[in-house]
Amino acid sequence: MRRATSLFLLLITMAVHADDPKIASLGDFRLENGETIRDCRIGYRTAGVLNADRSNVVVVLTWFGGNSAGLASSIGPGKLFDTNHWFVVTIDALGNGVSSSPSNSTTRPDARFPKFTMRDMVRTQHALLTRELKLPQVHGVAGLSMGGTQALQWAFSYPRYMKKVVSITGTPRQMSHDLILWKTQLELLESFSGSKAHLREVMEGVAGINMLELWTPSWMAKNVKPAEVDERMATHRASLADRNAFDYMSQLRAMIGHDVGPFDEAAKALRAELLMIVALQDEMVNPGPSRELARATGARIATLSSDCGHLAPGCEAEVVAREVARFLAP
Repeated sequence: MRRATSLFLLLITMAVHADDPKIASLGDFRLENGETIRDCRIGYRTAGVLNADRSNVVVVLTWFGGNSAGLASSIGPGKLFDTNHWFVVTIDALGNGVSSSPSNSTTRPDARFPKFTMRDMVRTQHALLTRELKLPQVHGVAGLSMGGTQALQWAFSYPRYMKKVVSITGTPRQMSHDLILWKTQLELLESFSGSKAHLREVMEGVAGINMLELWTPSWMAKNVKPAEVDERMATHRASLADRNAFDYMSQLRAMIGHDVGPFDEAAKALRAELLMIVALQDEMVNPGPSRELARATGARIATLSSDCGHLAPGCEAEVVAREVARFLAP
């Protein structure tokens, strides 16, 4: 279990260096708030073979701060998103440093970058798939953590575009504990006044907050000796400190403001089949809203019961793989 969790943590906390993704230019993209991202660019990768009737497309979305390269270990023959069956398109979310972000904007960099929502993320992804890849529909949309949250928004923003939606430890809305976590981090980062070196130091502090929420206290007590804490903290700080703080804040704001709306109305709008995989002891993304949405919509729900917290999909990888394969099957 410890090895599985370590591998999963590496996946979600470290940028994975690989070949550059393809980049699609969407032109000037108007956001929900009326602002515009000039020359909006969206990164993506593809894997597998598109079948003749273009019916085997599965879209996989990135987690908070993650990029499409970091999804490589989940995509391929026999993997979670099996390219023996699926043509997989992974899409970089706004604000992750690959797609248009505060860190790579030439016209409005850093704090001046337009503020976007989770729905804006999904709208750019839909534009990529329909305009660039000419896909009028896909078989499924899936994601982990913030990727799962985006997948849920897909279900209601474009209810007829995909047949199936998979959310793994995502959420249709933030609960109070989630909001305290995200808002505390955002307030710390927004309050900095100084050099970028100072902001990097603040990011190191944010890493400590994240560590408290990724695992449960019981998992930490069983798996991390007090003498190992400093080394663990240093490793986690190093992985997060290299992220651009303005990118990090931009996605934080999108998560804080996310809400798919009243669940009874969402149930009426839903057309795709929906699978939600939740971790019962998740202290970073409360499983309650996903369970409530599943009851309201009649969606399939799978529960992970280990004490690995938000990292339960790594500890219970076989359960996740079985549920996803069964659900995505035509």
